[in-house]
Amino acid sequence: MPAGWFAYVLLTGTAMAWGANAVAGKLAAGHVDPIVLTHLRWGCAALVILPFAWPHLRHDWPLVRQHAGLLFLYGLIGFGAFNIALYSALNYTSAVNVVIEQAGMPGMIFLLSFLFLRQRPVPAQLVGFLMTAAGVAVVVSAGDLARLLTLSLNRGDALMLVAIVCYSAYAVALRFRPPIHWLSFIAAIAAAAWLATLPVAAWRITADPAGWPDLTGWGVVLFAAVVPGVLAQAAFIRGTELIGANRAGLFINLVPLFGTGFSVLLLGEAFHAFHALALALVLGGIALAERSRGATG
Repeated sequence: MPAGWFAYVLLTGTAMAWGANAVAGKLAAGHVDPIVLTHLRWGCAALVILPFAWPHLRHDWPLVRQHAGLLFLYGLIGFGAFNIALYSALNYTSAVNVVIEQAGMPGMIFLLSFLFLRQRPVPAQLVGFLMTAAGVAVVVSAGDLARLLTLSLNRGDALMLVAIVCYSAYAVALRFRPPIHWLSFIAAIAAAAWLATLPVAAWRITADPAGWPDLTGWGVVLFAAVVPGVLAQAAFIRGTELIGANRAGLFINLVPLFGTGFSVLLLGEAFHAFHALALALVLGGIALAERSRGATG
């Protein structure tokens, strides 16, 4: 298979896996506490990736120790807090809402980059950001934008907005990532996420032992750790190496499409006209911003 087509397969599979993560989180509701799910997910992911990362970790260990605080924050915010908010959101809102709202991350990344790194936009990027923000607003308000004026947000949608901010902050902060191998980096921040969530997960289990996963819950834990966690991360990085970051980034636009499809087909969730409008706004906005970024280098 030519390298380009192989990259397309890897990146499409990545989008499918990340889209399926929201469905898995929805299936976990009532079978495992969201905080416990996050804690166990990243512990399992760290164990799975450790044998492959070990040679690189040995080489990178001085830098890992030097930047331990930063790596811990990456794990706490980008993997720990983000997933807790996402999986908690799925207890209160639909998986369709979550995957469409999650597609607003590029716009939030763009905004935070402007606020904290002073990366000024070109006009097309600004229009793209406004389109994605409008799409998320349509979902949050269930097609009735007047609801935003009364701040009557669904608790799940509000939690998803927190998740978006957490992951976007993590993505922007990757600019300061230490120069270590990507396997060392993923292993380190997965372990950091496990460690960071240990106290709160222990508290949740002590307060409510029913939060420990049952058989279905363990299935979700293992799926989330291996497929959207380890395999999708590896596939995305390899696909990016083959065709470049700008082209690979466009495949992230498929995540809300696959996530919405899986939610409707596997969970039987309703797909409304306002969801279609939101998808059009979000995907159009991301495509416009990506195209202008590619044109400007």
